[in-house]
Amino acid sequence: MSDIVQREAAALREQWLRLALSTLPADRPAAEAAISGLYRLLGLSPPRFHWVASPVAALATAPPGLRPSENIERVAEWPVPIRLRSLKSKLCGEIDATLRRTQLPMDQLIRREVQFPLLGSITRCLLPPLRQAHSWGFPLRGNWYELQYVSWIAHYDALRRVAGVAFTGEHLQQFELWAAIARSCHWWWPGEHVCVVSERPVALHTEGDEAVEPHHPDGPAVRYADGWSVHAWHGTQVPSWVIEDPTVRRIEEEANVEVRRCAIERIGWSSYIEQAGLRLVGAAPDPSNPGFELRLYDVRRDTRVLLAVNGSVERDGHRRRYGLTVPAHFSDPLAAAGWTYGLSGEQYSQLLRRT
Repeated sequence: MSDIVQREAAALREQWLRLALSTLPADRPAAEAAISGLYRLLGLSPPRFHWVASPVAALATAPPGLRPSENIERVAEWPVPIRLRSLKSKLCGEIDATLRRTQLPMDQLIRREVQFPLLGSITRCLLPPLRQAHSWGFPLRGNWYELQYVSWIAHYDALRRVAGVAFTGEHLQQFELWAAIARSCHWWWPGEHVCVVSERPVALHTEGDEAVEPHHPDGPAVRYADGWSVHAWHGTQVPSWVIEDPTVRRIEEEANVEVRRCAIERIGWSSYIEQAGLRLVGAAPDPSNPGFELRLYDVRRDTRVLLAVNGSVERDGHRRRYGLTVPAHFSDPLAAAGWTYGLSGEQYSQLLRRT
């Protein structure tokens, strides 16, 4: 029985993932009807709707009708989001109480198969543009936005449709409103009289299957209709130059280690080494990865880089080359490789093949 539930839950997870990462235009009538339904559950009149092309446009504009206190940077403090959080918490708490009495193992299975993978994909693909629209220091956890994550909606949808958990009429009414919003639009900001709603991105490039992350080697990974965009390299958000115009000079001037790594990978390690004129300090067969070499290069006076080959095959069938920064006193590639694992060179030489 659990195998059947697991397969059906995985299929439902993929359905919700496609919806979460959709680049189709929003279904504005459906979104407005569902959001209005939540307002009515709070005893409020439906709001006036203000549609924007992207999250950054939502933060950059102040539509008529928003109160002075309704600064989108402080959306979690608005009255309506606070009341909606309470409404959603009550819904989930009552359903969870029933599950604890009847189907706790099934709940845990579906969280593992549905909620957690979706949460990871949302965190990697949809939060970077949102965080950039606010600011890098903006706290997205514990905020209004968590109510809009498709992960919790998919979890309860799977409990209902796959595990056969019965919802009361009241529970189903509210749940269907949250689900309808998730199916029909992007992020939204509910003021007392005006609700700001964003269109979806017009392009969203990802890689991976269950663990999805943003990646595009030739342009923005996420792009909205107003031109606002975010670049990413294998899941790491990077400045546009890393993808569109990486140069040795820019890499040398970049303070962020992860951004430098991505830019070097974008150029290719072989090309970077040649263009940067890095001096080879030493090379040795990698004992934990037969058929491949460890190569140690000078980078700066106090730094060297150990170039290695991944022990496992990437999604495209190739083995990725990667560089590890090590102290400049290393001249033996084996000793440098051991240091990255907290081992001596001799201990590293006795490791089994890496995977």
